[in-house]
Amino acid sequence: MYYVAQTDQLVADGVINTAQADEIQTRARAAMIALCVNSLLIAGIVAATLGLVFYLASALSVAVCGGLFLGGGLLILRYGAELYRMFGNASALIGAGMLISGTGFELADKVPDVAGVMMAIIGAVLAGLFYWRFRTGFARLRFAYGAVLVMAVALHLVGIYGAAYKFDLEGWPMPLTHFYVFAVIAALGLTLDLRIVTALAIVPFAQMLDTGTYYFTAAYVFYSPESTLSILQMSLLIAGCLWVVGRGGAAMARQAGILMIMAFVIANLCFLVGSIWGDVVGESLWGPAYGDFDGDWDAYHAAHDTFRAQAFTIGEGGYSVTWALLLGGLIIWAAMSNRRGMFNTAMTFAGIHAYTQMFESFYDEPLAYVIGGLAAIPLAFGLWRLNNAWFKPLSPASTQ
Repeated sequence: MYYVAQTDQLVADGVINTAQADEIQTRARAAMIALCVNSLLIAGIVAATLGLVFYLASALSVAVCGGLFLGGGLLILRYGAELYRMFGNASALIGAGMLISGTGFELADKVPDVAGVMMAIIGAVLAGLFYWRFRTGFARLRFAYGAVLVMAVALHLVGIYGAAYKFDLEGWPMPLTHFYVFAVIAALGLTLDLRIVTALAIVPFAQMLDTGTYYFTAAYVFYSPESTLSILQMSLLIAGCLWVVGRGGAAMARQAGILMIMAFVIANLCFLVGSIWGDVVGESLWGPAYGDFDGDWDAYHAAHDTFRAQAFTIGEGGYSVTWALLLGGLIIWAAMSNRRGMFNTAMTFAGIHAYTQMFESFYDEPLAYVIGGLAAIPLAFGLWRLNNAWFKPLSPASTQ
């Protein structure tokens, strides 16, 4: 568990000594440097791999070059000194990446009709092989095995989506496909104990209800056609992650924790959409579709209006108030339970919510600011007193 501590103040208060404070600072700095080094290494490997594949642009050249990189890297890792392990990892991963990505591009180019199915099968076989080697192979090759496992899983999942596109999957099969991809990515993150991998699992999970992003010139857009149902979906995931955090091991708790925060981020973005536009629950899932009316706009609009009149609707005002109350409660709970990730996320979205409503709903309502401001003061006092009753008391100066 990571905690934020002001070491200078702890030394001044006599809680820890100077040597202990120096050790805490040294370890914190080492963790940041390690993250920076690994980020640079991964970015360099990915850029070099794809660059070589597109530059060579020949299956034979990519295979030969990739094989040489892979063989050289494995030799360095097996027999080289500790000092050169980073270069061995880089070489091996560039080679493996060239072979795996080159296979995918070659299949897509030469046999597009079955490329998705073949990539899914080849990726699954490679993933099984390197999962076995990751669990039982040489410790010095563990990083390389894990990285190739990621590549193999990526090839498998690209194949799954390619096959789904080729066979024109629609309706319920697509949410099930997204859930399968979510489960595979989450399992991969847990296997490798890498939170950055686990965090990516939220993307296919959100897409089960078509929640996602869209880019066009000078704009990057988040959209949620079913904001209420998506919030319920994310709430179930958050509840499941909380259950795992309290009952699983350390690795399981780390992965569940990051997935919980990602689900919380998506849920808040859905709340943001609902606070601006409201929501007609189920409109994109069960409502009339224009394609069903053979271009008859009048019939479509009539059916659409009938559906909206009968459907359960939540207005933007109700969304805004509910979101504010939930954020307030979550901020208090996260602060008291020392869940800094959830606390920081909730505080960030509280600021976004306040900014949005300031210009969207209450820009010409000064009384709303008066009521909100005056209500916040006794709330702050009550929170302070509640903390003093349950935990170590805060002095009045700490709240100033």
